[in-house]
Amino acid sequence: MKKSIILILFLLSFVTVFAQPAQSVEMADAFRSSGKIYVVIATIVIIFIGLAIYLFAIDRRLKKIEKEK
Repeated sequence: MKKSIILILFLLSFVTVFAQPAQSVEMADAFRSSGKIYVVIATIVIIFIGLAIYLFAIDRRLKKIEKEK
């Protein structure tokens, strides 16, 4: 019973977080209007691709080491 009351209180406290009015992000609007948003997206994509390649390389090395043992 006590756990369910605590759960209900937590759920009600999160309702106020979602009830806040939506605000426009000025920086995103400025990047979009000047066309720089594509540079930001390209940079993020390059970083994620680099991380993925790095993780796959580490995974391949670990598999090779595990096979040797």
